[in-house]
Amino acid sequence: MPPADHQDPAEPGRAARLTVVVPVYNEAEVLASFHERLARVLDGLGLAADVVYVDDGSGDATPMALSRLREADPRVATLSLSRNFGKEIALTAGLDHAGGDAVIVIDADLQDPPELIPDLVAGWREGFDVVYAQRLSRRGESFLKRATARLFYRLIQRLGGRVVIPADTGDFRLMSRRAVDALGRLREQHRFMKGLFSWIGFRQKAVPYHRDPRHAGDSKWNYWQLWNFSLEGITSFTIGPLKIATYVGLLTALFAFGYGIWIILDTLLYGNPVAGYPSLMVVILMLGGLQLMTIGIIGEYLGRVFNEAKGRPLYIVEEYRPPAVAQGERDAAAASAARRA
Repeated sequence: MPPADHQDPAEPGRAARLTVVVPVYNEAEVLASFHERLARVLDGLGLAADVVYVDDGSGDATPMALSRLREADPRVATLSLSRNFGKEIALTAGLDHAGGDAVIVIDADLQDPPELIPDLVAGWREGFDVVYAQRLSRRGESFLKRATARLFYRLIQRLGGRVVIPADTGDFRLMSRRAVDALGRLREQHRFMKGLFSWIGFRQKAVPYHRDPRHAGDSKWNYWQLWNFSLEGITSFTIGPLKIATYVGLLTALFAFGYGIWIILDTLLYGNPVAGYPSLMVVILMLGGLQLMTIGIIGEYLGRVFNEAKGRPLYIVEEYRPPAVAQGERDAAAASAARRA
């Protein structure tokens, strides 16, 4: 991939540009601190840069905070969605509006430090299309949350088949232009971005780091939401649960067949004067539970087919305000073209 002084062959004379995509939802308390740290990092990169903040239907003072950031920094663009669509969709909207030669995705809660961005850019300059930040530790999180996160990543790795999803890796990463364009072609409604980042392939590199506690505010994810997100990730990215249901059904059928033969032989040899009501109820409840579980798994996938069949757009934009610096560059390019004409 290109170094900092790369010249885009499609637009001669234009230096490489970095775009940072930041999905936000009710993050008014931390936005000023986050952007201050991010701006310092961007100032020292030696790259033209802009920042796209995606407001995912926030209900606090986030829109006003974003307006202040845009007024103070010409590199800031704001994208407001018409309602809360969820982080995966907000992230997709930001990537759709990112015009850089390389694009960085980062959350605004400062658990992922902006100071790691130069290391991601260095990996891009080495020729990698995706450079992801991999957590060595998760400070400020409970043992239960760390344990369940570790279990989820290991489980999704097992079920992912040929697509290897790196363990202990979130959305914080850099992607080249061609990686972003490839990702933009994937428009499914139920989006598990961590899986999609890996599915597109290309050369990928890990940059290890220690994750910090939240700088301010509370996490938007409780355990119930994390549980639902895990189910969403597994069922939207792999058909592993359907295969498991098939194997469980096959093993249950084999067990039932063997048990039936044993009952027949036992009756023929010794008779069966006492009705086996307890064992009968256990078998019925077990088979009924397995059937309901399997129907539930099939229903999850059927629901996803139903949503895809509607063909609805992934999101609706309420307002997009591009960065003033990008608008200035477009105006200068237009003026230059007019002079040449």
